[in-house]
Amino acid sequence: MAGGGSAAGKGNAPSVRIVVAGDAKTGKSSLILTAATDSYPPNVPPVLPPTRLPDDIYPDRVPVTIIDTSSSPENRGKLVEELKRADAVVLTYACDKPATLDRLSTFWLPELRRLEVRVPVIVVGCMLDKRDEQIPVSLEQVMSPIMQQFREIETCIECSAYRHIQIPEVFYYAQKAVLHPTAPLFDQEAQTLKPRCVRALKRIFILCDLDRDGALSDAELNDFQVKCFNAPLQPSEIVGVKRVVQDKLPDGVNERGLTLTGFLFLHALFIEKGRLETTWTVLRKFGYNNEIRLSEDQLPTPIKRQPDQSVELTNEALDFLRRIFHTFDIDSDEALRSNELDDLFSTAPENPWSEAPYKDAAEKDALGGLSLDGFLSEWALMTLLDPIYSVENLIYIGYAGEPSSAIRVTRRRRLDRKKQQSDRNVYQCFVFGPKEAGKSAILSSFIGRPFPEEYESTTADQYGVNTVDLGGTKKILVLREIPEDGVKKLLSSKDALADCDIALFVHDSSSEASWKRAADLLVDVASHGEATGHEVPCLIVAAKDDLDPYLTEIQDSTRVSQDLGIEAPIPISTKLGDFSNLFRRIVNAAEHPHLSIPETEAGRSRKQYHRLINRSLMFVSVGAAVAVVGLAAYRVYAARKNASS
Repeated sequence: MAGGGSAAGKGNAPSVRIVVAGDAKTGKSSLILTAATDSYPPNVPPVLPPTRLPDDIYPDRVPVTIIDTSSSPENRGKLVEELKRADAVVLTYACDKPATLDRLSTFWLPELRRLEVRVPVIVVGCMLDKRDEQIPVSLEQVMSPIMQQFREIETCIECSAYRHIQIPEVFYYAQKAVLHPTAPLFDQEAQTLKPRCVRALKRIFILCDLDRDGALSDAELNDFQVKCFNAPLQPSEIVGVKRVVQDKLPDGVNERGLTLTGFLFLHALFIEKGRLETTWTVLRKFGYNNEIRLSEDQLPTPIKRQPDQSVELTNEALDFLRRIFHTFDIDSDEALRSNELDDLFSTAPENPWSEAPYKDAAEKDALGGLSLDGFLSEWALMTLLDPIYSVENLIYIGYAGEPSSAIRVTRRRRLDRKKQQSDRNVYQCFVFGPKEAGKSAILSSFIGRPFPEEYESTTADQYGVNTVDLGGTKKILVLREIPEDGVKKLLSSKDALADCDIALFVHDSSSEASWKRAADLLVDVASHGEATGHEVPCLIVAAKDDLDPYLTEIQDSTRVSQDLGIEAPIPISTKLGDFSNLFRRIVNAAEHPHLSIPETEAGRSRKQYHRLINRSLMFVSVGAAVAVVGLAAYRVYAARKNASS
C-alpha cells in the first residue's frame, strides 16, 4: 500500500483554520507574515488580519487560513472566540525567553482545556536565531515532560522568521494535524491502533475481501490500491509488502494472501513512521470522517416527517437482519450471546446497544442471549428513536442497499384515527402512573425479567420492547415508562404526545391515593391531547390484583372510565404472572386508535361549542344564499318592468 492525498478534515471541511496564540512578543505576527510572503517583514502590525496561504503550498492543496491573536486583556473575548473556532492551534514561545516556554504549561495549555478547545496543538519556538548558542538545549528534552502532561500537543518545532528556518513546516504540521490527526487512530502510550480505528479497518478489509476467504489476494490488494490511491501496485511491490508483514508477523500472510492481522499491522506501521495520511486516505475513501464514523454524505438525508409520523425498518432491511442473525449465531442455538453480538458489531465504532436506552431493553434468555424476535425488537427501538443512527449501524454491519431503502415513514397518526385503522408494525406505548404503582414491573415482565422483590424508584425514562403475537401476525410493542416526576416536563411540549400510539395508566388497586393520582394523570394527558390535536387511545391498568382492593376501587375506576368513554380498568398481577392479555390488548387498541380515546368534560364542551358555531355558520350561509337568490330575482323583475315601460 502506498500513501496519497486526502480530502480535508472535520467531515470533509472546505478549509483549515489555524489560530496562532501565545504571550506577547513571541513572534506570532512575524511567523505568519513570513509564511505568507516568503520574506521577513521589516515592520509588523500589532495584530494581522486573517491571512490565507496559497492553496498549492502543501500537497493536500487545501486552503489554509491563519488567524493572528492578541494576548492583551482587552482583547480577551476575541481571543476566546477565535480559539473556539479553530481547527488547530499554534502556541508560540520565544526561544530566548524561557519564561514564555513556562507559560505554555502554567497558562496556555490549561486555558485551552478550560475553554474545551479540543483540537490539535502545535507548539512552536520562535526566534531561534536569538537563542544563546553557548547553552545547548535539546527540544525533545525540554518538551517531553510537557507533551506527557498535555497529550493534545501534536508536534513541537523551533523556527526563525528572520533566517527563514522551518517556517513553512510550522503550518504544514498544523494542517497535517487537522487533515491527518493522530489521536483518533493511534494510542501513543500503548503504541497500538485505537479500537474504533481497528473496527473501521476491519470493515474495510471485509468489503475488499470479495471472495470472503479471510485474506486479500494479490488481485484484491491491487483493487484496494487503485480505489484508494488511483495507482496499481506492481507485482514486485505486492511481494515486498507481504514480505515486510511476514518478517514481523508470520500470521499476517497465508497462502491466500494478506490477512486481517497483517492489514492492521501495515497501518500501525505507517502511523509509527509518521505516514498518517496513508491510513486517513483509506478511511476517507470508504466514507469515514475525523471521528471515524461514516460521514453525513454516506447516510440518508434528514427525514422529512410530521411529529405524529414514526420511522420503521423496511422488509428489505428486516430480511437482511434475519440473514445477519443466522450468520452470527455461530452455535446455531437461535440466540445471539454477548460474544456473538460483539462479533456482529465489531465493524461498527462500538456496540450501539451497550448503553441506555437500548441496554437491557429487549428480552434475553437465561444465558443472556437475544432471540431473533429480541434482536429485531432492538433494531425497531433504535429505528423508532434515532432512524439515521439505526441506518448508520446497518451499514457498518454490512447492509449494502441504498441507505434510504432501509427505512420508511409511517402514515400520520391523525390520519390513522380518521381511517380508524393503523398500518404500523411498531407501536409505542407511554406508561404513566404514580410511584410504586407497578410500571417498572410491567416493563420487566414484558421482556421476561423476573418480578422484582424490592422496589426501586425510576428516575429517567425506561424502555422495554418485544414482539406481540396477534394470532399469526407479529407486531413490535415499545413500552416507554414515564416517571411520575417527568410528566410535567413531558407535557410542557406541544408535540409531547405526537409519537405516542397509546397511553397506559397504571395504579395500585389496593391504594386509593394511587388511583386518584393515576386518574389525575389520565385527565392531564387527555386534556393535552385534546388541546394539541394529538389525542391518544388510553387504557387503565389496575395493578397488584393479588392484594385486596381499597373499598370503593371498582366503583371509582368504573365511573371514571365510563365518564371518559374508555374501556374499564384491566386487572393484572405481575407477581402472579396474570396479565389478562394486557400486551395484546394494548396493540389491539393501538391498531384501532379511534375506539379508546378519552373525552374530558372540557373536551365535550369544546366540541359542543364548535358544533353550535358550525350550525350558526350554516344558518348564516343558508340565509345569505336565500338573500342572494332573492336579490337576483328582484333584478330580473326590475329589468323586465323597465323593458315593458
